[in-house]
Amino acid sequence: PKPIDPATGHLISPIAAALCIKPRGMLARRQAVKVAVLKAASDDFVSMRRMAMRFRAILRRRDPDLLIPWINQARHCGLHGMQRFARTLLADLDAVRTAVSEPWSNGQVEGQINRLKTIKRSMYGRAGLALLRARLLPFNPATSNT
Repeated sequence: PKPIDPATGHLISPIAAALCIKPRGMLARRQAVKVAVLKAASDDFVSMRRMAMRFRAILRRRDPDLLIPWINQARHCGLHGMQRFARTLLADLDAVRTAVSEPWSNGQVEGQINRLKTIKRSMYGRAGLALLRARLLPFNPATSNT
């Protein structure tokens, strides 16, 4: 049987896989109900949630020594998504180890790049470099040409 959301009566979306990485204590009441329904309906969901929570713990502990055992288990767990994720991690294991062990992130930089690209896309074909500069840099009345 397919998992049904008890609140709406609709099928629970596969996007509910995002609930796999949230600990029980961080789930909203509606999310907790969905997790319970998914657990009851699918052994695969139970396995996926268990694997995801273990991976989350590795990231939070910043312990790269736990990666290889986790990857090996994920490669043989029988869940296609987890197997593919494990292969992806293995493809660049040195970078993954570094990402797990280091406290810093390039998230802020990536966010600014995303912001710049979004602005550029919205302006495509409409304006030149002067307008792009005006939208990106803070307003400075001293350098204004008006």
